[in-house]
Amino acid sequence: MGIKLRHFEPSKVSYLSLPARIESVQKLTRAETLYRIQLCDGRPLGHQPGQFVQVSLFGVGEAPISITSSPTQTPGFELCVRRVGSVTGALARLSEGATLGIRGPFGSGFPVQQLTGRNLVLVAGGLGLAPLRSLINYVLDKRPDFGEVHVVYGTRSPDDILFQRDIISWSTSDIVRFHLTVDIAPVGWRGNVGVVTTLFPRLTVDPDNTSAVIVGPPVMYKFVVRELLEMGVSADQMFLSLERRMKCGLGKCGHCQINQVYVCQEGPCFCYADLADLPEAI
Repeated sequence: MGIKLRHFEPSKVSYLSLPARIESVQKLTRAETLYRIQLCDGRPLGHQPGQFVQVSLFGVGEAPISITSSPTQTPGFELCVRRVGSVTGALARLSEGATLGIRGPFGSGFPVQQLTGRNLVLVAGGLGLAPLRSLINYVLDKRPDFGEVHVVYGTRSPDDILFQRDIISWSTSDIVRFHLTVDIAPVGWRGNVGVVTTLFPRLTVDPDNTSAVIVGPPVMYKFVVRELLEMGVSADQMFLSLERRMKCGLGKCGHCQINQVYVCQEGPCFCYADLADLPEAI
């Protein structure tokens, strides 16, 4: 099964950065910060879970950032940003009320229509929880439309856990089953220690009515996919985000190209079955 390529013709709007304002800034970890942003004209961004935007800082540059908030939580939207380069470093120095530019949203999101009515296993590794959070909160806001929901999250250490307020809510909720693990734990840690797949024996799913969404570092994908296949989940019911490969968002720079596929246009979200012809993808 190959990926059906879509004709993509960037509009003039795609090249224009719309002015936006930072409404709030919340430090999540040593490296990650959560920004609540509102377009200056007051309208919603109009995104789908799994899409991304280009964040522009005038005189510095721009960078692709996945949207971490659900489209049900408007009119503003949220971005979780890791400080790793010149653009994200400059963004980290901005505070509430600052202005920046936004292009997008871009890319294909998670297939929420295809997921509707099914049990879900939502797996995140590290910073992958940021884009997956957009889908998690979308599902929770539309909870009657979905079956049983498992959220599986693995990160390096307790200090690297993102969205701790959300995690407290998910952990104590009776409408979602939350599972957490860390690779390295300090003395006194009472949770699971190990890679994210060590949590899978805790999952009880009906494979015939279960879909999975996976977002995280590339090295994680093959191991998570293997576990899901062994559980009986179909390859055409697994969806992965390749968002880490993107740069320009318009298919111009070639940074995200995998053979004939531009991730920023055809993705970043793909069905695992479609990736069989793209061995370099994961």
